[in-house]
Amino acid sequence: MTNYKTTELGKISDIINFENGKVFLHDALELTSCEISVNTVPKGFKVPFSHKHKQNEEVYIILKGEGIITVDGTSLKVKEGSVVKIQPAASRTIENTSDGEFQFICIQAKADSLEQFGLADAELC
Repeated sequence: MTNYKTTELGKISDIINFENGKVFLHDALELTSCEISVNTVPKGFKVPFSHKHKQNEEVYIILKGEGIITVDGTSLKVKEGSVVKIQPAASRTIENTSDGEFQFICIQAKADSLEQFGLADAELC
């Protein structure tokens, strides 16, 4: 058994051809602490519903394009380089306002569960 797991997504722009323009990494990498999705959606795409979570906060990292993330009725304009964290109980949806593809990563993890990070969770080998 190895202490790592890998997967290949191919070109991020090709993810647009997957179901809902999304690839989940939980199963592919046997993740135990979070869920990560890599997303590429076409011009005009909008999630047709709002949603919230019972336990998980979400972090959206915008890789390409422009869009709007609506959180509890507030519209946040986002673009390449924007990062948005959303608490579990907040209602949210996302849309592409670009003239082309909109690419983003969404990370879900249980809110208030992180105990160590960065160098606090590291030791030199």
